[in-house]
Amino acid sequence: MDHSKKIENLLLLASGIALIATLGSLYFSEILLYIPCELCWYQRIFMYPLVLLLGIAAVKKDAAIVVYTLPLSVIGAAISLYHYLVQKISFFGEHSISCGVVPCTGQYINWLGFITIPFLALIGFTSIFIILFMVKKLSTKVGN
Repeated sequence: MDHSKKIENLLLLASGIALIATLGSLYFSEILLYIPCELCWYQRIFMYPLVLLLGIAAVKKDAAIVVYTLPLSVIGAAISLYHYLVQKISFFGEHSISCGVVPCTGQYINWLGFITIPFLALIGFTSIFIILFMVKKLSTKVGN
């Protein structure tokens, strides 16, 4: 498989991950009626545009989108990691910012004792980052 086809497939995969993460967050809030805390909203701010940007990039086979989407995935992952630490480590939870109506320490889900909504977001952002990093490496080989 040539590099341009790999890039196309990777962009499609990243777009799919962003779409699944977005639909998952909407499922939690709109179907299960979990009210997002403030940090959850910030994570959404960085995930939702990735669906559109990466979707368009996948259709257009445009690896240059990495310049715009890598920072979104890094910032989103940082927020997710911080939120996860607030939930799971008492020091962070006790010294975190006030989150408003819904506390950021709350855990609507806690599968297997460690999988929470911010953890799922962190996995999504990290996966997208790794894929975009691979796209960047491949695109330099192609010359895009």
